[in-house]
Amino acid sequence: MLPRRPQKRAPLEVPHRRRSGRARVSGRDDAEAGGSGTGPEAAELGGALGERATLVQFSSAFCAPCRATRRVLDEVAAMVPGVAHIEIDAEARLDLVRALGILKTPTVLVLDAHGREVRRAAGQPRRADVIAALGEAV
Repeated sequence: MLPRRPQKRAPLEVPHRRRSGRARVSGRDDAEAGGSGTGPEAAELGGALGERATLVQFSSAFCAPCRATRRVLDEVAAMVPGVAHIEIDAEARLDLVRALGILKTPTVLVLDAHGREVRRAAGQPRRADVIAALGEAV
């Protein structure tokens, strides 16, 4: 009897992107991607901007990390005075998704008091990252 050869197997896990959930600096990191560093208008978002900053979350109905992201952003917005949290259904607002270059859900935009995009995170952000990004916006 001949010895069995080990079979080559495909990896079972899809590699997780290194940047998932990490905040990007809008002016610096988007220069390579052609981003402008400006944010959406309050009327486009469907809610009022915060006095100091606004956390804008793009989510979808089937997205499990979106629910956890919503909790984190609600907690941070309640903790920091003058910060508003706006959640937008990406499926219902495809025009805005395309205009802002949203590629996956959840995506969080941190806007300053004037509505300019300061930071962006694709994936579920950590609470500490959100607070640090708010520190730049405020």
